[in-house]
Amino acid sequence: MKLQDLIGLTVYEVEEGNEVGKLVDCMLDSNWNITGIELESKSFFSSHVKVVAWEDIVAYGEDAVMIRSKDSIIKADTDHIPYTFLSGKNKLKDLQVLTASGTNLGRISDVYFDQKLGNTIVALEISDGLVTDLIEGRKWLPCSEEMSIGENAVLVPAMSEERLQKAINIVNG
Repeated sequence: MKLQDLIGLTVYEVEEGNEVGKLVDCMLDSNWNITGIELESKSFFSSHVKVVAWEDIVAYGEDAVMIRSKDSIIKADTDHIPYTFLSGKNKLKDLQVLTASGTNLGRISDVYFDQKLGNTIVALEISDGLVTDLIEGRKWLPCSEEMSIGENAVLVPAMSEERLQKAINIVNG
């Protein structure tokens, strides 16, 4: 499942079945795990956001995200959120992906996670730009422990070009 497929979904709490908001972003850590979700907020200039920890998400599907209760929603200081996907100062979307040998693979356009594996990011979808995406498709790069998230780029271990091509699969989309 793509992380962007969750963005915009309505969030409900299962205790009373009430709608509690829309999912506007996801939070991640440096180990490629989704740690929680961010809900829409009315205040634009606040340094706090409404979040729900991943452990408090009961289920999610193509139409909605279900959380335990309204009590699962807490306010968090944006300075204490390591990474977000879509917005904020440490966002992953559009971050460059570079090999340790200096090859630019493109920019992150989405991330994939497997519902069976829980909250672990399993791969990055990488874009080389609109023209290349239309001609060749987007690249799909499996995540590994050796990959690290930096301030301006995701660093991928240096590999021979042959190994790199085996690791990167073309996504038709």
